[in-house]
Amino acid sequence: MSPSSASLSALYRDHLEVLQQRAAVALQRGGYDHLLIAAGKTKYQFLDDRPYPFAINPHFKAWVPLTEHAESWLAITPGQPPRLIYFQPDDYWHLPPAAPSGYWVEHLDVQVINQPEQAKALLPDPSRAAILGEPDAALPNVVPNNPDSVINYLHFHRAYKTPYEIALMAQASARAVTAHRAAEQAFRAGASELDIHRAYLAACQHNDLDLPYGNIVALNEHAAVLHYQYQQAEKPTQSRSFLIDAGAQVSGYAADITRTYGNGHALFEQLVAGVDRVQQDLASQVRHGKDYRQIHLDTHRQLADVLVDLGVLKGSAEAAVAERVTSTFFPHGVGHLIGLQVHDVAGFQRDEDGGRIERPDGHPFLRLTRPLASGMAVTIEPGIYFIPTLLSKLKASAAASMVDWQVVEHLLPFGGVRIEDDVVCTESEPLNLTREAFARL
Repeated sequence: MSPSSASLSALYRDHLEVLQQRAAVALQRGGYDHLLIAAGKTKYQFLDDRPYPFAINPHFKAWVPLTEHAESWLAITPGQPPRLIYFQPDDYWHLPPAAPSGYWVEHLDVQVINQPEQAKALLPDPSRAAILGEPDAALPNVVPNNPDSVINYLHFHRAYKTPYEIALMAQASARAVTAHRAAEQAFRAGASELDIHRAYLAACQHNDLDLPYGNIVALNEHAAVLHYQYQQAEKPTQSRSFLIDAGAQVSGYAADITRTYGNGHALFEQLVAGVDRVQQDLASQVRHGKDYRQIHLDTHRQLADVLVDLGVLKGSAEAAVAERVTSTFFPHGVGHLIGLQVHDVAGFQRDEDGGRIERPDGHPFLRLTRPLASGMAVTIEPGIYFIPTLLSKLKASAAASMVDWQVVEHLLPFGGVRIEDDVVCTESEPLNLTREAFARL
């Protein structure tokens, strides 16, 4: 159930208090008096007057639930209410933003402008400010400096979600799961990738530009392409398998969910069930103090068991991990931070000052190496794939004898399996936003 406007207002008020505390510490560490955040500018295609889709500065939408408000600014000074400089152009070519309204407005000092340059007079002294944004967001004498001392602190703490943020992420999960159900129904009815994608968009009430990332809608062998980027309009002769990695967003906060479905083939259905069991066990490990790198390494151990049980691999699961055979079938990381961005920032950051926690040797694509702590939101996404280019390399290696290549050939037409949930680390049991949303439908 979505929070009421009154409860969202209270959650937002508390969220602002946390952000103001973080900003005050970050400014003190950097020796600044003010924090200025540029929403960003609309960018245009080369030799054309057509704009690229606008992507707002994530630092901006951390403070206000606005995602389409180019040329706006935030000014944060410790001890004062945050000032939002809200750009509302007098425009008849495009629909301008509506007047500021909603549960969040009463908590801010909102100033409306209709010319971008008017923002400068409403900003505090930029010479004493940390200014966050892209270079082209600059105003005269107000130039983003993005100081590391401030950025590192804010990025490190952004991993710890407030109750307000978790509430919005839960809403995003509910929206995405409704659409996942619609996509599965379209697959069962024999739809093309494009028609499945359209069913997804209709169910979550998004268009392509609203999505937090481009949907991966993959039938059959296309499920073996990790970031498959197309949606084919032609229906396949036979829909053997379906992998959908698709999200939604609410007020700038993302959901990132993957499901895989078979169409009655016994061995592939067993593979899906095996990956799902592993995924749920891994999600249960999202606990305060847990080293996320260990979850990733355990993923290889558990997926090796699945591959041995199904006859894809010969010998022991331990040997398959030791020889890195599992990296052919599971070549990516087990997940990442999620929130304001699908792949949220500071996944490798050692502490508030910066630094880096390295990935385990031999695992170059893991996106998160920090120990987990209460408030962190992460994805858990194990997978088993049959990727021709990786399989050919394995077949030419000394470890080729560990694989039953007849079983591999049998599963190649199905592409692969990935199951992904969004999970919040708490002081006790993990909060699985994805499974809770599916359970309600």
